[in-house]
Amino acid sequence: MAASELYSKYARVWLPDATEVWKSAELIKDYSPGDLTLDLQLEDGTKVEYKIDPRRNNLPPLRNPNILVGENDLTSLSYLHEPAVLHNLKVRFIDSKLIYTYCGIVLVAINPYESLPIYEADIINAYSGQNMGDMDPHIFAVAEEAYKQMARDEINQSIIVSGESGAGKTVSAKYAMRYFATVSCSSGEANVEEQVLASSPIMEALGNAKTTRNDNSSRFGKYIEIGFDKRHCITGANMRTYLLEKSRVVFQAHGERNYHIFYQLCASSHLPEFKAFKLGCADDFHCTSQGQSPVIDGVDDAKEMYSTRRAFSLLGIGECDQMEIYQILSALLHLSNVEVKEQSADRCSISPDNVHLMVFCELMGVPCEEMAHWLCHRKLKTTTETFVKTVSKMNAVYGRDALAKHIYARLFSWIVIRINSALKSTMKQHSFIGVLDIYGFETFDVNSFEQFCINYANEKLQQQFNLHVFKLEQEEYMKEEISWTLIDFYDNQPCINLIEAKLGILDLLDEECKMPKGSDDTWAQKLYNTLLKQSAHFDKPRLSNRAFIIHHFADKVEYQCEGFLEKNKDTVNEEQINVLKKTKFELMLKLFEDDEKAAISASKSTSVIGRAGPSQRENKKTVGTQFRQSLHLLMDTLNATTPHYVRCIKPNDHKAPFTLDPVRAVQQLRACGVLETIRISAAGFPSRWTYQEFFSRYRVLMKHKDVLPDRKQTCKTLLEKLIKDQEKFQFGKNKIFFRAGQVAYLEKLRSDKLRMACVCIQKTIRCWLARKKYLRMRESVITIQKHVRGYQARCYFAFLLRTRAAVVIQRNVRMWVRRRRYQQQRAAAITVQCFWRAYMARQQYYKLMYDKKAVVIQRWVRGWLNKRHYRHTLAAIVLLQSCVRRMRAKMDLKKLKVEARSVEHFKKLNVGMENKILQLQHKINEQHKENRELTERLNFVEKTQTMAKERQTTEIENLQRSEQEAQAKADKLPSLLEQLSFLQQELENTRREKEDLEEQTKVYKEQTQQVVDELNMKNNMMNNNIDELNKQLLEQAQQLTDVNTNVENTKQLEKDLAEERSRYQSLLSEHLHLEEQHRDLKEEMSVSISSSKPGHRRTDSNYSSNSSEFSQSLGSTEDEDSSIKTEDEIQTTTVDLPILLKLQRRVKELEQEKQSLWQQLDKREEAQIEKAKEVEEQRTVGTAELDLEKLKRHELESENKKLKQDLSQLRKSLTNENSAVAPPAPGSLSYNILLEQLDSSNEELEMRKEEVLLLRSHMVRQEALKHRDSVLGESVKLDLSEMPTFQDAGRSSDLHTLNEDGELWLAYEGLKETNRLLECQMQEQERVHNDRYRKLVEELNKLKAEKEQQQKLLAQSLVLPANARIELGLKHEITRLANENLEHMEQREKQEKNIRKLKKQLKFYIKKVEEFEASTQRRKSTSVMNSPGRVVNITRKEKEYQGMLKFMDGDESRLLKNLVIDLKPRGVAVSFTPGLPAYIIFMCLRYADSVNDDQGVSSLLNSTISSIKGVIKRRGEDFEVVSFWLANTCRLMHCLKQYSGDEVSVKHNTAKQNEHCLTNFELSEYQQVLGDLAIQIYRQLIKCMEQVLQSLIVASMLEHETIQGVLGSKPTGQRRKSISFPEDEAATVEVLLQRLGLYHATMSQHGLDPDLIKQVVRQQFYIICAVTLNHLLLRKDMCSWSKGLQIRYNVWQLEEWLTERGLADCGVKDTLEPLIQAAQLLQIKKKTEADAQTICNLCTALTTAQIVKILTLYTPAIEFEERVSTDFITFIKNFLKDRVEPPTLMMDAKKIFSVTLPFTPSSVALETIQIPASLNLGFLTRI
Repeated sequence: MAASELYSKYARVWLPDATEVWKSAELIKDYSPGDLTLDLQLEDGTKVEYKIDPRRNNLPPLRNPNILVGENDLTSLSYLHEPAVLHNLKVRFIDSKLIYTYCGIVLVAINPYESLPIYEADIINAYSGQNMGDMDPHIFAVAEEAYKQMARDEINQSIIVSGESGAGKTVSAKYAMRYFATVSCSSGEANVEEQVLASSPIMEALGNAKTTRNDNSSRFGKYIEIGFDKRHCITGANMRTYLLEKSRVVFQAHGERNYHIFYQLCASSHLPEFKAFKLGCADDFHCTSQGQSPVIDGVDDAKEMYSTRRAFSLLGIGECDQMEIYQILSALLHLSNVEVKEQSADRCSISPDNVHLMVFCELMGVPCEEMAHWLCHRKLKTTTETFVKTVSKMNAVYGRDALAKHIYARLFSWIVIRINSALKSTMKQHSFIGVLDIYGFETFDVNSFEQFCINYANEKLQQQFNLHVFKLEQEEYMKEEISWTLIDFYDNQPCINLIEAKLGILDLLDEECKMPKGSDDTWAQKLYNTLLKQSAHFDKPRLSNRAFIIHHFADKVEYQCEGFLEKNKDTVNEEQINVLKKTKFELMLKLFEDDEKAAISASKSTSVIGRAGPSQRENKKTVGTQFRQSLHLLMDTLNATTPHYVRCIKPNDHKAPFTLDPVRAVQQLRACGVLETIRISAAGFPSRWTYQEFFSRYRVLMKHKDVLPDRKQTCKTLLEKLIKDQEKFQFGKNKIFFRAGQVAYLEKLRSDKLRMACVCIQKTIRCWLARKKYLRMRESVITIQKHVRGYQARCYFAFLLRTRAAVVIQRNVRMWVRRRRYQQQRAAAITVQCFWRAYMARQQYYKLMYDKKAVVIQRWVRGWLNKRHYRHTLAAIVLLQSCVRRMRAKMDLKKLKVEARSVEHFKKLNVGMENKILQLQHKINEQHKENRELTERLNFVEKTQTMAKERQTTEIENLQRSEQEAQAKADKLPSLLEQLSFLQQELENTRREKEDLEEQTKVYKEQTQQVVDELNMKNNMMNNNIDELNKQLLEQAQQLTDVNTNVENTKQLEKDLAEERSRYQSLLSEHLHLEEQHRDLKEEMSVSISSSKPGHRRTDSNYSSNSSEFSQSLGSTEDEDSSIKTEDEIQTTTVDLPILLKLQRRVKELEQEKQSLWQQLDKREEAQIEKAKEVEEQRTVGTAELDLEKLKRHELESENKKLKQDLSQLRKSLTNENSAVAPPAPGSLSYNILLEQLDSSNEELEMRKEEVLLLRSHMVRQEALKHRDSVLGESVKLDLSEMPTFQDAGRSSDLHTLNEDGELWLAYEGLKETNRLLECQMQEQERVHNDRYRKLVEELNKLKAEKEQQQKLLAQSLVLPANARIELGLKHEITRLANENLEHMEQREKQEKNIRKLKKQLKFYIKKVEEFEASTQRRKSTSVMNSPGRVVNITRKEKEYQGMLKFMDGDESRLLKNLVIDLKPRGVAVSFTPGLPAYIIFMCLRYADSVNDDQGVSSLLNSTISSIKGVIKRRGEDFEVVSFWLANTCRLMHCLKQYSGDEVSVKHNTAKQNEHCLTNFELSEYQQVLGDLAIQIYRQLIKCMEQVLQSLIVASMLEHETIQGVLGSKPTGQRRKSISFPEDEAATVEVLLQRLGLYHATMSQHGLDPDLIKQVVRQQFYIICAVTLNHLLLRKDMCSWSKGLQIRYNVWQLEEWLTERGLADCGVKDTLEPLIQAAQLLQIKKKTEADAQTICNLCTALTTAQIVKILTLYTPAIEFEERVSTDFITFIKNFLKDRVEPPTLMMDAKKIFSVTLPFTPSSVALETIQIPASLNLGFLTRI
């Protein structure tokens, strides 16, 4: 396109400026080709003219549109040039407070000189796993990209961090290493990550120092290789260092410091271990006081020393080695203070009593005289002899300093070696990531050898960087298959050749060093003569012959030749070294081991050659040569890896936070290669957009007919219309590539189109508004006229109505007054009559009632006397009868004994007995029939009785109602009479009061004076009272403050409790994780042991069944070899204190159980002895009981006949209505007597029924015993083995003859049953009595307490004054009433609970009765086959299961294998009862409890827990498995509590469930173990969900646009390494909701507790909120108005999902509040101070840092939005400065809320559970 199109009116350009480098200006007139000037206007309003050279056509660079300013990637800018880069960095750094920016593959990091909260662990977690372009630029994003490429491509990576001093290189490298240590896991060796990070403080202490540019400047370069294994876990590290600045040890410029370690030593000199070093403060030593700046603001050297020592210890450098290091460093401090005295021009000396020299020699362990001698002398060697020569003071000082530098350099190298050995891993390294922290390009006023080496290294790195950038550009073009030409880029190989090639600068320097009389001046002349004409990059200064200039890629630098040779040689006096080698100091000898090895090799070579001098000098390499070799090695390493670049920029020289100096920034951008990257990108196609992004952005430039189904073809058609030059863009496979400036042109066209559309819309809307206003005004005029006319007509009509209404009102009022007077008089008369008549009627009624009640009392008293007389007489008769019968029975017994001896009588007796039994059976059947008839008649009588009762109740209610009405009328009469008397009394009172007032007026004058005096006294008293009240108010205020503090303390305690719970659960998960690792190590050890011992095989007998329950329950239930225990295992068991305490507690419990078992055994032995005695007594009493049974049977028969006759007579009397004697009426005396007799007869009949049934059963057994040997006995299948025969009991022969058929034994069994029943009743009565007694005792104690309180109150009230006494009484009364109300409320709740319980029991009994009636009807319907040989018919009961499963000893492993290990949750959850495995395990546990198998219970529970842990460990990534076992673990825990028998659980159980409670063992501690296991599974469930949700949340909540076409998000054009989701697999909110629904359905299907499901859902939504908000805070492209609308829509969908599942009210929505407020913050107005106040009131769930971050990142998505101003952000900060909140920026996405496991009893009856055949549990037996 033509320049005239771009340089039009209102176009913005950049103008060069001396102070700001570039200034922005705007064209005020269109540019046309040929113009020599541009008319411009600056931002401050001044107008300027810019001259244009027509030959060069040097138009100023165009400015990017505002929509592109602030981009994350500089290469995504449309215009790529220096001012655009500088402005984008300035906007991001100053306005948005963003220190990181991408520039293609380079991360530009600007030092903020302020600590920022962007490096915490949650930031690392947010960047972990993300693609490089998905998040805002960050050092963590570069580290993640390197880590990901290493894992994916299996290629070594390197991160090159460069920049000048003070730019933040060390910090960036440190954070990159911290990222690797955090995201990777340890590969088996302990603390590998910590050791890698611990190397940083050591190297900073020894290699960093304060300079004028930086307080923590690295004075050496280092390359750290962090090794990884195949699982991408850190295995170790290795460090290489480059060019340590040794001269800093002896010299520092003004305002600088020596290395940090020296100041740390001086700050810690007061410690006892450093006393021997004789140190002082830093100002006492020459080498630490030259810079006159010994302190760094905000740095505590003593604390830093502690960190350094801790890092040494962490790396395995012991305390002894550390002290040796500090000893050498202290000796160097003393060496710097050694004074050299000048004696002559070439002679000097050192005083022998120099304190610092003596301390130095003492610390070094060398003789002081020799060291003092060789510091002032040197040895010269020739071919024939050796000379000792004195040196001048200056040379001696140089030698002293050279010795100090040499020792420090050797110590530094030795420490690096030790660090590398500590970081070296025994495991094989699979790959590595290298972090290069090296100095950037440097140029000072005076540049020497160090700057030359630094710039040489930067030239090599820049060359490698240029090649890599060019390679990536070409690969991108080839990948997209577009036509391209080779990009020309700057090649700095000539400059590198100038330095390192043959006869280059380094070669000439080494050659000059070898010359005997070489100097800096001769070397400079060689440089001029050799290189001045050969290389264009070499130049000579005009005014100097001792300097040279090199044209580097960044800038030209002038180097001073002075000191080059000396620094390159790095010479030190050999005799001084020899003195040091004589020391006995081990570390000093280790430092010079290399010199000894070199000397030995040199001596060997001299023995062959014959001359030592030249060979030794040739063997020693110069510093330049060493640096060149190490640099080549570094470049080979970097070329073998995939590099990632971090360029650190120093914003200003004053260390001011967030202040950018444009001049300094541009210098560094040129020096670090950022602008070169921009130039390479601009030479190609810098802007790259996908077809979909382009279509979405520039859809407004198309017509509807131009839109085709194929997006690619649509974009091609549009671009060919808009841009005529085909070279300005290229179409790739997936992207469109644009030349520089084309995107800005398209943005201009788009903004023009939108501006025209806005004008059209404004025009139409203004027309519509004007017309609407006119129509509204016209309609208003018509309406006003209409309403005025209507108002006038209504006024006239109202006047007529008022005139007529006045007449009507007068008439009606007069009539109403007369009528009301008449009605009042009539009503008064009627009322008087009514009350009088009612009064007379009540008097007569009361008299009749008194007479009737007296008659009733007399009747009842006479009846009671007669009944008492009758009972006494009857008791006496019964006593006489019993005595007579006893005598007759004894006589009959003697006769029977005589007759029993004869055989004939025995036969007759048997024949007669058979007939008797048949007759009794027949009689019993007849009695059954009669009983049925009687029950039917009784039912009829009861129905008639209930009907009569209902009639009677209705009549009574009618009488009561009439009585109440009469009573009400009677009550009104005395009230009226009272009113009359009251009126009369009032008249009399008024008269009296009148007289009294007359008297009082006389007395009033006399009393006024007295009243005044009293008032004055009262006034004084009131003042005193006011003072007292003020004091009381102050005291009450103090009390209120105390109460408030107590409330705050309670809230804090609750918060602490929640934190403690979460901390306990996190510690529990860590403990279990450590246990798993311990178990894995054990398994590996066992495998290694088994592999080393092939004959050893573990069998089942090796399983330790005697191990502690609690150690097993905590995870140590693995099989262990009982015969082999290593020392480590013994040490761990002895050290594990909690398990030891639990074992001691368990031992105590076992001892208590043992004592209780012994007591039970003693009781059982005593019971057996007593039982044997009872059997002996029963033998003697047996005959009497047999006779009693016979007599009782005869009496029952006679009484049944009597009852039959009585009932028949009663029936006749009730049914005979035509008889002369009518049945008694309901409510009469005879009717009541009849009801009482009927009730007593019913009770007696029930008792007789029970006795008859008991006798019948006895007779059946007797018949079975008699015929057990016959065929009839075989048909009657009775279990007679339980009935002991009299032969087995050892009876006498006579008794056996008498009781041959077992009748006596059966009678005895019946009596035992009745005795048991009576015992139960007695126990029930005793329990009721105990409860009543306990309640009475409680009431008595309560009354005592109240009495004591009343006494105290009375004592206090007597002391207090009257007012205080009243207040105290009121307070006491209020507290008493409040307590009574609380008690009444508790009683009411208890009664309501009892009512609900009774209702449930009533329903249950009704069901039972219905079932019983149905069963009786079924029994009647079935015909019974009466065979002649089968007299007795016995019905069998169905089996009643006890809810237990029997298993054998060896079935435990099979049970857990089939039920836990091999179980598939999906089949169980779909087909069977939820929680079925838990129920089965608990039923087996009940069986072990019932048989009192302690070992079986503990073994089953421990094996179950270990099996569940094993399943979770193996299949912990499967959500369905984890959810299933979480539900079953909770159910098993709840079963243990539900059936434990405690009071809390018994309330929730049914009667049958209470019967199933555990009887022998108390397993509450296993409940805690299962609870811990449930917590562990819960946390695993959350982690399992989190792994799946993490990949969906960002894409669905932020990236996906549900409302297509509404949101105008702008494409960034950023070149990403990879994308999160392909377009066809993009994650949406619907996908996220489907996943949440699947989780919820799975948990519900598995029967998980609803409360636990709510907690899981709450955790899910917290993760969604935290991850979404964290990514929003780290992504500048997401902070826009349209994205806020999208987030609110997505949150609404989540809330709808909660409402559909009934989870809206469980606190889940509160977790989304931060995200909702963040979305509202993006959409709210952000301009005025009132808007800031509104934001502060709205965003309560966001922290101040988060609010400021969102406002800072806010980026307009369209041109019509505005950025947030810095003033507005300042308002926000001022409003929020008083907030008390944590300073964290990110939400903790890894946070897991503390889980609570509420007790939820099960309604499933254990006896109804059946085992499915599919579980393969046939070896279990239901009991």
